[in-house]
Amino acid sequence: MKKILLLLGAAFMSLTALADEGMWLLPYLQKMNIKNMKERGCKLTAEDIYSVNSSSLKDAIVIFGGGCTGEIVSPEGLLFTNHHCGYESIQQLSSVEHDYLKYGFWAMSNAEELPAPGLEVRFIRKIGDVTADIVGNVPSIASQEEYDRITEENIKALQSRLEEENPGMEVLVRSFFGGNQYFSFVMEVYRDVRLVGAPPSSIGKFGGDTDNWMWPRHTGDFSIFRVYAGKDNRPADYSPENVPYRAEKYLKVSLDGVRENDFAMIMGFPGSTERYMTSFEMKNLLETQNPQRIFIRGERQEILWEDMMADDAVRIQYASKYARSSNYWKNSIGMSQALRKLRVMERKQAQEASFQAWAEKNTLPEEGYIDALDKIRRAEEAGGPVYAGVQYLSEAFLGAVELITPVWTFFDSDAMKITDSIVYPNAREMLAEWYKDYNPATDRKVAKRMLTIAREHMKELPSFYAEVVDKRFGGDIDAYVDYLYDNSVFASAEKVLALMDDYSPAKVAEDPAVELAASVWSKYMELIKSYREKHAPYAEGKRKYIAGLMLQQPRKAWAPDANFTIRLTYGNVLPYSPADGIEYNYYTTLKGVMEKEDPANPAEFSVPERLKELYEARDFGRYANERGEMPVAFLANCDITGGNSGSPVMNARGELIGLAFDGNWEAMSGDVTFEPELQRTIAVDIRYVLFIVDKFAGAGWLLDELDIVQK
Repeated sequence: MKKILLLLGAAFMSLTALADEGMWLLPYLQKMNIKNMKERGCKLTAEDIYSVNSSSLKDAIVIFGGGCTGEIVSPEGLLFTNHHCGYESIQQLSSVEHDYLKYGFWAMSNAEELPAPGLEVRFIRKIGDVTADIVGNVPSIASQEEYDRITEENIKALQSRLEEENPGMEVLVRSFFGGNQYFSFVMEVYRDVRLVGAPPSSIGKFGGDTDNWMWPRHTGDFSIFRVYAGKDNRPADYSPENVPYRAEKYLKVSLDGVRENDFAMIMGFPGSTERYMTSFEMKNLLETQNPQRIFIRGERQEILWEDMMADDAVRIQYASKYARSSNYWKNSIGMSQALRKLRVMERKQAQEASFQAWAEKNTLPEEGYIDALDKIRRAEEAGGPVYAGVQYLSEAFLGAVELITPVWTFFDSDAMKITDSIVYPNAREMLAEWYKDYNPATDRKVAKRMLTIAREHMKELPSFYAEVVDKRFGGDIDAYVDYLYDNSVFASAEKVLALMDDYSPAKVAEDPAVELAASVWSKYMELIKSYREKHAPYAEGKRKYIAGLMLQQPRKAWAPDANFTIRLTYGNVLPYSPADGIEYNYYTTLKGVMEKEDPANPAEFSVPERLKELYEARDFGRYANERGEMPVAFLANCDITGGNSGSPVMNARGELIGLAFDGNWEAMSGDVTFEPELQRTIAVDIRYVLFIVDKFAGAGWLLDELDIVQK
């Protein structure tokens, strides 16, 4: 294992990154990146960006909710993120009477800010390279089983020690480079977060699914929240007595705008990439995983959309659910197209052939590099068909048939039985909140379609098909689903809450939804176990393959895959050419919003009257560019992925110039391979954000607390 530790040290001390690819670890900016960043125009030092002992830009960047990034922009804890990141909270706070999704929301004082239930933000307080603590005592020739046992023990011990040393903090230990390196993250979690402002969806989601992942883009994808704390500035549960978080570090906001070739950098929490994916994994992705996801989600989304368009109450209930599903659905479509068009499979196969020739010539069999790719191949070929069933159960049942969800409140999945008592102290509140966004009529339609397509496409079905659908309903899925929803207490919030008042495990166990849930979960766990057994060689093969690539190319600067830990990426503001004869500009303006208005598609391309008035009057204030245009969005060739949504795009001085919210369609292969000529980050221009807050919403009081700078 000493060889791996030395190898990683060499990788971080090697040549500075020459390409725009890379989601870089903050502790290594000085060693790996700052020289190249300064050559591109950066005016900051590595210490300005990330410091162990002093306040730095890192301290203004937070995990927003469960999967986005946000940034603190004022001394009073004001936070900017994307509209689609705040969407779930906006939806939860909405009703038919107060439709903040449709009409937006703007607090005109602190007193009007709305508590967002369950929303949390996390500040990264400490980062440590703990590779030696985790793998330092692992023998170089350890089997994967031994490696897993030792590293798991070491992680638990380290986590316990860090929690003791940092009381009240959340501690995370994450692996990098396939388990060849480890970092620890100490986080402070703030639980009182309030909605301050959100544009109407006609601005915040302008373009809808049609424009998602596309350029040119004209979406004002932003929302504003505020972090609250106890009087001691530490995390506290919501209370009217809490005060705005006093931020030691916050981002200045620049009105200078962007020009072609300007330096740009992004700090945030990219979710997941697979840049070290092999051709064997890609085969399963292209032939099974993406096609199944696209088909299953597409079928469900069609049903949801029809009901949402027919009823405002359903639209509000399912807006966030639909958006979450649709985003990854379209991502999968674009990814498959791009991977094939850009011939990524062939490039991966060439890399693997080169690696194999190197390993056979330069390493010994006991080191594990020679058979690394073969282990991955065997694992993918054996595990792929089983995982197809796991995915179907996850997508078509556990993630789609909502009737199953409340069952888990009363179900012990380990013992496969109903609990003797209600185990969650706040179960009533949890269920009341869940049922607020549940429509049994819509879910019934979804269930009929999901159960039908699962029967048509799954090789191994849950037992309820044979034992219930076939025996009791003659194979008639629609009849079974109607019986299920007509007779299950879980289809009604009132009945479930009444059940909790007079709880009887026997009564719950007889419910037909429990029978369904137990059957699905039993098959799911059976397939998961089978998959783990068949896929077992993968972990060791992948760990050795990645380590071997670094040994094969010791002077290359290697960036780890994204895993929702804080990273920095940098590049320049640039246009691009997606195809012969097509040249895209690097920015869009409000003119494009007006040109895209489509009365035939009001759900996606509606323009508020107030915005039209401001455009016609050219009332852009100080937010216009030097040409008198009102900028909306811009492009930079920075390397981002999901999780970076809401991340600050900063200029050479570390000032906020935009909010990252999307990637571009032509480079949807980006999670697997970076395409420097094509890959672009799409960001909403901060001047458009300020223009909407000030001119459109009349919430200029918020701008008073920002540190707005302009040359």
